[in-house]
Formats: sequence, C-alpha cells, structure tokens
Amino acid sequence: MISAWRFSLLLLVQLLMGASAHAQEGQVVKLPAGIEYQRIARWDADQLNKILQVDTPAFAGITTAYSPARNAVRLYRVTYPSVVPERGNKPTVASGLLAIPEDSGTSFPMVSYQHGTVYGKQEVPSFPQQSPETQLMIAQFAGQGYVVVGADYFGLGTSSEPEGYMVKASHQQATYDMLIASRAVLDHLKLTTTKLFLAGWSQGGFVTMAMLEKLEQSGIKVDAAATASAPVDAFVALNGFLSFPRKNDASWVNSLFILTAFSFENYYGVPGLARSLIADAYYDVSRKAYTREPFNPADVPTDLHKLIRADYFDPQFFAASAYGRLVAQTQAYRWIVKSPVRNYYGETDEAISVGLGQLAMTYQRAIGSGNMAVEAVSTGSTSHRGTFATAVPKWKSWFDGL
Repeated sequence: MISAWRFSLLLLVQLLMGASAHAQEGQVVKLPAGIEYQRIARWDADQLNKILQVDTPAFAGITTAYSPARNAVRLYRVTYPSVVPERGNKPTVASGLLAIPEDSGTSFPMVSYQHGTVYGKQEVPSFPQQSPETQLMIAQFAGQGYVVVGADYFGLGTSSEPEGYMVKASHQQATYDMLIASRAVLDHLKLTTTKLFLAGWSQGGFVTMAMLEKLEQSGIKVDAAATASAPVDAFVALNGFLSFPRKNDASWVNSLFILTAFSFENYYGVPGLARSLIADAYYDVSRKAYTREPFNPADVPTDLHKLIRADYFDPQFFAASAYGRLVAQTQAYRWIVKSPVRNYYGETDEAISVGLGQLAMTYQRAIGSGNMAVEAVSTGSTSHRGTFATAVPKWKSWFDGL
C-alpha cells in the first residue's frame, strides 16, 4: 500500500511533468541544439470562429464558407538556429509559430504555412495577432485538428538579419529548419504528426514551392502542397510589370522592386544594386521602407516610371542587368515535381497574372514526361486577397481527403 507522503511526491512529479509539457504562458523552454519555445497565447473556439466569420471577410473583401473551429488552440513562438546559405552558411537565429490543437489527441496532421509579403517586421506567424493570414490558417486548420507551423523568414519576427525577401536558398533554409525545430518541440510535448502538408499565399506561395523542392531533394515526404497567387517565377512577374503593365496592376507592386533590390544587394553581396535600380529621388525613402524605418508611404511613387530608372523598361537591358540576372534565378518550379501540388490562381488577381498562376503546371507538362503532379486551379474572378480567402477551404478539403 502506497504511503501518503509517497503518493504526494508522485502527484507533485506528475504535476511538474504536466507543467513542463504544456509550458505556462510566457515561460521559455530550452531544448537541445539551441531550440527554444514559448507559449504566447490560447485562442478558444469562439475566437477562432470570429476570425472565420468576421475578421477574414473584412481582410479579404470576400465572404467564404469555412469549416467552423471545433477546438481551442495553443500558440507557441519557436526560435531556432539556422544558417544563411548566401553568406557562406553564416549562423543565425530565426523564429516561427507552432499552433497545436487543444484536444485529447496526441497525433495530428501538420500544415507548414508560408506567409505572404508583409510591411511590418512582426506581421508574421509568430506574432499572430498582427497577421490576418496566419489567423485564418490557425482558425481553419488548427481549429480543426491540424498542427500549424510557420516560419517568419530571415529578417522578420525576432530575427536580427536584414530582410531576405524572395532570397530563395534562405527561404528554403528558414522553412526547413523551422520544420525540424517544430518536430523537436512536438516531441518534447509528447505529440506526433501523421501527414505533412505545405501551403502558402503570394510570396509564401513561392516559398512553399521552394520549400517543397528542398524537402523532395532531402527525401522528406510531403503528402501535398497547395498555393494561392504564387509568383513561382520572379522574372515573369517583375518583367511583366515593367514591359506589359495591366490596367488592374496593384498600386503596391512598387514594394516588390524595393524589397527584392535591397534584399538581393544584402544577401548576394552586390553593393549598389538597389541604387542602380531605384531613381535617385526615391532611393532614401525606399531604403527606409526596406529597413522598416519611419517613412511616409505616400512619398513612394506608385508609378513605376518614376520609381525605377528608365533603362529597366527596356527588356534587354533588364535581362542583362545585375538585378535582372538575380531575378531570373528566382524561380521555384523548374524541377521534376513528385508531390501532389495545386496552384490556385485568381482570374482578376491584381498581382499574379493567369499565365503566371498556371506556369508551374504548364512547365511540368511541357517537359514531355507527362508529369501531372502539378495542377493549376482557378478561383474565379477573385482579387489577390480574395484568391487566398477562397483557396484556403479548398486546401483543407483536399488535405482532409488525402
């Protein structure tokens, strides 16, 4: 018969183990290999359903039917060691989000979500209260029994690096290492995952395809990958804005040139690259936009003919320039894709043309191998945000059936 004092001791040990496994809010838990995690919030089902029914329609400008949340979610910020490939594998520390369903289960399917372009350093997954797109993923997936992970990328979240916007190898490294770190945290919490899915919108669609390429090369099984409004070829996107502008091109495409120019200059080590592209009158304000210093957005012209030097509107000059050559390397579809992929695109998307939305599928089928792994799917006459909002429940329905 167990003594009273021994029973009390066993109970205390169990309580301590439970506290360790579920980390009190704000508590930093340190794991081997430099991985740390911190519980940052708990969102109940009512809060998640408000995101689905009120907040997302306001963000996207479109009403879409979502599967209602059925469980609360625990949110964790994860920090983890990584390296910057373009800088000779310079060591760095990055951050990301881990969202875990709060129910009696111990094994869940996982979705790695890659976020789109942001203008605030903390408008990223590990600061979910500042990221409407992350909120939607948490509500629709984690609220329905999926683990959701999301890297913030280098230069965003808690990272001290300059932003690495559309810098392919760094995006691949950040997302790959976030996946490994998240699995270490889940293991510490005595949780496991079953299937692995990838998803991303806009810039995150590019990152999703780049991540898929790295995972396939590494022999890590991906059960399916889905994107919305993915610029899988930066040269197609940016050259199109310069040479074949459309009437509905977004006013914010100016930021794509600014962020790529400064990011490429920093990560690929090309001094003066941004100054070679951006007109003198707008260089300083553009630099402030990139570094997240205070500036007046109205001071950045939406007319690309004012922001960009005139030479770049000559397609041959653009292609031959140092900037153009780096842009031409920024693609995430030119390999033989093995995993099932669906690229969703909007027919009135103000940033991604129909041709670009279909490009990965077209390439895979044009190879001549009969590769049908990649499918392009229209969401109809949807805007950039509307394409994302419409695609998310389609992603979930597809993933649920696999």
